[in-house]
Amino acid sequence: MFKALREDIQAVFERDPAARSKLEVLLCYPGVHAVALHRLAHALWQRGWRLPARLLSHFNRFLTGIEIHPGAKIGRRCFIDHGMGVVIGETAEIGDDVTIYQGVTLGGVSLDKRKRHPTIEDGVVIGAGAAVLGPFTVGKGARIGSNAVVLKEVPPGVTVVGIPAKPVGPQPVGDTDRAFPAYGTWPGVAADPVSRALERVCVQLEQLQARVEELERREAQAAAPLRKTGS
Repeated sequence: MFKALREDIQAVFERDPAARSKLEVLLCYPGVHAVALHRLAHALWQRGWRLPARLLSHFNRFLTGIEIHPGAKIGRRCFIDHGMGVVIGETAEIGDDVTIYQGVTLGGVSLDKRKRHPTIEDGVVIGAGAAVLGPFTVGKGARIGSNAVVLKEVPPGVTVVGIPAKPVGPQPVGDTDRAFPAYGTWPGVAADPVSRALERVCVQLEQLQARVEELERREAQAAAPLRKTGS
């Protein structure tokens, strides 16, 4: 338990430049509190003490603003940054070194009692306000942009953005300055693919309009001597 807490504190220093001291992280980071309390609630849940587990998770929600069902499985060094409004469902599974920002939902779209929440593999970053809905897998090292709505599997190492979320390419490899993308994307790199497509169409329309105007101008110039001759 204490080893896991030390790892959680170290993860904060690696992913949040605002962290100043271990004591500050321990006392002032609700994401750290939420994960630590969840580990206790999950242990109770696994032992069949369902009501105490739910009560502890309810207290966790009251204290941190982060709602994690005690049945959810969370790996090592999970960092929930800011955290307010995060919801993690009962059958969700989260791997190691995952980063989750505020307002994220790992939800289900079925009333079945079986697996209905997503599986988040190691090293995934989920940006603020994103919703990952359904019993599919988000692959290792994937990035989910802020406010994206993910409704199907995300391959490893791929960045997805938009509603519904669409891939915009693999994450950069070997760039140490950009090894960790806050909120799942880098400024100017992962724009909404639909918006980018519309921008390209607009540029092409402008080019075609300019070309048509040029052809009309040339046609008018060529026709001017003929009109003079005819008169």
